[in-house]
Amino acid sequence: MEIPEFTCLCPRTGQPDFATLTLDYVPDRRCVELKSLKLYIWSYRNQGAFHEAVANRILDDLVRVTRPRFMRLTAKFYVRGGIFTTVVAEHMARGWKPCATVDLLALPRSLSDLRPTNS
Repeated sequence: MEIPEFTCLCPRTGQPDFATLTLDYVPDRRCVELKSLKLYIWSYRNQGAFHEAVANRILDDLVRVTRPRFMRLTAKFYVRGGIFTTVVAEHMARGWKPCATVDLLALPRSLSDLRPTNS
């Protein structure tokens, strides 16, 4: 899911920082409820936070309440001082392994692609 309106404050200057958060996860028994997520994300609006710290705190909080098999939070902060910041924080449950990736471009496009040719 994509959260394009994340804001917090720079802890040094008090200036607003803006980011787009992308949350990828594989749930186990619990999932993220969108309204709760929105309200939680809004709670950072007036808090001072360094980019790396806030990304890790959000991931830790979400992992604690949902206990997913896998979760990745990517925080793409807009430019501040001429520098764009991207922070990626990741969690993987002990013993969980992702399924093999399927390369869709390698699959045949039609049944005729499966038939052997007469040479």
